Amino acid sequence: MRKDPAKIVALVFPGVVAFDLATPAQVFGHRTERHRYDFRVATPQPGEVPTSTGFSIVAAHGLEALGDAQTVIVPGHWDADREWPPEALDALRAFDGRVVSICTGAFVLAAAGLLDGRRATTHWYDAPRLAELHPEIDVDPKVLYVDEGRILTSAGVAAGIDLCLHLVRLDHGAHVANAVARRIVVAPHRSGGQAQFVDGPSPREERSAVAPTLDWALERLGEPLTVAAMARHALMSERSFARRFVAETGTTPLRWLIDQRVAHARRLLERTDDPIEEVAARCGFGTAVSLREHFGRALNTTPTAYRRAFRGRVGA
Repeated sequence: MRKDPAKIVALVFPGVVAFDLATPAQVFGHRTERHRYDFRVATPQPGEVPTSTGFSIVAAHGLEALGDAQTVIVPGHWDADREWPPEALDALRAFDGRVVSICTGAFVLAAAGLLDGRRATTHWYDAPRLAELHPEIDVDPKVLYVDEGRILTSAGVAAGIDLCLHLVRLDHGAHVANAVARRIVVAPHRSGGQAQFVDGPSPREERSAVAPTLDWALERLGEPLTVAAMARHALMSERSFARRFVAETGTTPLRWLIDQRVAHARRLLERTDDPIEEVAARCGFGTAVSLREHFGRALNTTPTAYRRAFRGRVGA
């Protein structure tokens, strides 16, 4: 059956976590995104499906909805390590599109054997149980999401937003993903490798000690910034700055700086015709070789291939 590149199906079962289902529904099914996506909810036996939070939803579609879909998203469920309907697991095994889990939805993918030999994540609280039940999976309890190509998994609750925005970036580019992020009032990009939780305030909260330095650095990405320079701006020693930075953001200063430079490169590749060498200079990577190295490590593609894939979509 011909795949519909815009069709996304959320596969749910009794006990689905309402927030985990609402996240892709808000990102892909909102009225402003209906010209880009066709979002549907499916379950083995169409009809009323109780959630884990005291109310039910109605899933109008059965497993046949997976037939022409490009993406299947499995939200989290309350009793994650239970037995799953065999017909649903068979449908997931037969599905040849993109398969995504949010939170404990990873247990469904694991039961279908889709995560065997792969790196995956789930909510940090449930990660030990997933690793115990499925030792063949490389479970990473620290990250927000894992992109293994056709199979993607996210951590719990709000991390599902980060993964859904990542899917929009893959489909339509950073410009569209940023617009969706503004609509749902969240940060436009948190790296999948960022920690699931942090011990301090958000860098945008009033109490943050590093937020002014983040703003300062974002205005100077094309300059030869260093962690030492950022620490001096924050009036801290490098060691104290690095410790406070990780506590407040969940990532290191150098990792954050590289991520911001890659994100800036993506915007320039999508919106300008600047040569790759100039993009590299404007983002602070210095040379095209350095840009290609960091770009490939972050996105598993080259700047030229990224521009070819997304420049036309953004223009359209």
